[in-house]
Amino acid sequence: MKPKIPPAVLEYTGLLVALALLIAFFASKAPHFLSIATVRTIASSVPDAVFLAVGMTYVLIIGGIDLSVGSVVGLSGAVLGVCLGVWKLPVPVAILVTLGVGASIGFINGSISVRWRLPSFIVTLGMLEMARGGAFLATGSQTMYVGGPIERIADASIFGISLPFVCCILAVVVGQFVLVRTVFGRYATGVGRNEKAIRYSGINPLPTKIAVFTICGVLASIAAVMNVSRLASADPNGGTGFELQAIAAVVIGGTSLMGGRGTVIGSFFGVIIIAVLENGLAQIGAQDPVKRLATGAVIILAVVLDRYRHRSASI
Repeated sequence: MKPKIPPAVLEYTGLLVALALLIAFFASKAPHFLSIATVRTIASSVPDAVFLAVGMTYVLIIGGIDLSVGSVVGLSGAVLGVCLGVWKLPVPVAILVTLGVGASIGFINGSISVRWRLPSFIVTLGMLEMARGGAFLATGSQTMYVGGPIERIADASIFGISLPFVCCILAVVVGQFVLVRTVFGRYATGVGRNEKAIRYSGINPLPTKIAVFTICGVLASIAAVMNVSRLASADPNGGTGFELQAIAAVVIGGTSLMGGRGTVIGSFFGVIIIAVLENGLAQIGAQDPVKRLATGAVIILAVVLDRYRHRSASI
C-alpha cells in the first residue's frame, strides 16, 4: 500500500512547479532576469503584500473577506506620516499609534459583521471608502514626505537580508504555526468549515471571528509601516488595489474562498508568484494593460482550480 501524500505537500509542490516554470520562461525572454538585482527588487517589494496575505488568509479561512485592507494601509500610512511629520513623535510611539489604527478598524469590521450578522463583504466595502476618506483628510490630500528615521527600517539588514523581508518571513512562520498548532488556529479553521458544528460543540465562534479581523487590521498597519519606510513618504493613495492583490495571492496559494481550508505558507508562495510575474513582464517590456491582463488571468485560473478542489474534496 502506497503512503498517502498529504494534500498540503501536493499544493506546495504545485506552487513550486508553477514558480519554477515562470522563472524559466522569463529567464529565456529577459537576459537579466536571473540576477541579484531581480532578487533584491522582488525581496524589497513583497513585504507589504506578505503581511496583507497573512491576514487575508485567516479572514478567508473563517469564511469572510476583507476589502478594506488597501485603504487601511493608506490610512495607517497617513497617520504615521502625521505622527512623524506634524506631531514629531518618536518612531516607536508613532508605529504603536499606527498599529492601534489598524487594530481598531479590524475590530470594528469584525464586530459589525458579527453583531448584526452582515456579510463581511458589505461591511469592509463600506470601511474601504471610510478609511480612504480618512487618509485624505489626515494628509490634506497631499503626499507627506517624512524620510529621516523611518527610512532606517527599509535600509536595515540582517546578514545581508533586508529587515522588512526578514520580518515578513517571521510573520509567515508565526502565522502558519498559529494556524496549525494552536487552539485559536483550529477554531478559525473549524468556523470556516462548519460554524454550526462549532456552536453545537459549545464553542462561541464570535470572539474568534472578531479576533481574526483585528489581526488582519494590525497586519495591514504593519504593511503600511513597511510601505512608508520604503518610500519615505505617506501617500493618501497608498495601498490602492492592495486588497485585490492580497486576495489573489491567497487564492493562488490554495486558500479556499469557501472557507475552512488554507495555509499561510501557500499564501506566501502566491505573493512570490505574483511578484515574479509582474517583475518578469516588466523586464520583457510588457505594457501595463498587458500586465493587468496576465495577472487577472492567473487570478481567474486560481479561482477555477479552487472550485475544482472544493468539489473534489466534497465528493
